[in-house]
Amino acid sequence: YWRELPCQARPPELLTNQLQVGVPMTPSLGSINLLVWLTELREIVNVYQFVVMFTDDLGHISQWSSIMAGSLAGMVSTIVTYPTDLIKTRLIVQNMLEPSYRGLLHAFSTIYQQEGFLALYRGVSLTVVGALPFSAGSLLVHMNLEKIWNGPRDQFSLPQNFANVCLAAAVTQTLSFPFETVKRKMQAQSPYLPHSGGVDVHFSGAVDCFRQIVKAQGILGLWNGLTANLLKIAPYFGIMFSTFEFCKRICLYQNGYILSPLSYKLTPGVDQSLQPQELRELKKFFKTRKLKSKKPTL
Repeated sequence: YWRELPCQARPPELLTNQLQVGVPMTPSLGSINLLVWLTELREIVNVYQFVVMFTDDLGHISQWSSIMAGSLAGMVSTIVTYPTDLIKTRLIVQNMLEPSYRGLLHAFSTIYQQEGFLALYRGVSLTVVGALPFSAGSLLVHMNLEKIWNGPRDQFSLPQNFANVCLAAAVTQTLSFPFETVKRKMQAQSPYLPHSGGVDVHFSGAVDCFRQIVKAQGILGLWNGLTANLLKIAPYFGIMFSTFEFCKRICLYQNGYILSPLSYKLTPGVDQSLQPQELRELKKFFKTRKLKSKKPTL
């Protein structure tokens, strides 16, 4: 017997994992929320260092280079934090009436002792391979944004940017979701758990997992849980990047590069290649010079 939440009450993250793995689940909310927060950091950890690698001497970066930098940063940070993602899956899918793990640290210790260190990275190759369709989807959406809105990117409004990010997230997640499904099943399966972790198909590796899913559920079985995942991912990235975009505009406005934080209309007469400190010093110089010119002369 499994103690379950009604489908309507389950958070999208939990419902997605349930549909991907194929077992009923009960959320262990305390440690799972912490693990979700930790694993989501993989999208932003060390991004700056990778962006610097692809910038030119003036600090400019092309869209393709930014996508590559983001993909590399995501892969590296994913590898570093991957054990927390695997533990999160194990905690979600376990039978709460007879739990195999009592919490985060106990799960880490038990998996390490019973299955070895490499078990904490089971399925990590799917994350690396899945970055390829993710990058392709990002580039595909970016190349067609001007056609969709019939205008240049630098004139997009905040609602347009929000819609752009939601669309990009939906496309990229849809393209890479089969790899995510196989990864979740590989994370959940273990010979040391009752019924091998309760996964709905049995397999010997990543390629065999693909075969068994298609054999048992058809090709669409690779996208089980996609709707619940999109309900989480699309607004999440939309809000995150829209907030980032607005904060960037505020900084540009306060430093004198644009006329308003609500648009990207450039300030006339300002050299956009100047660094913020250089621009402030230049303004200070002209202000001082103006004050001196107003002093009365004898």
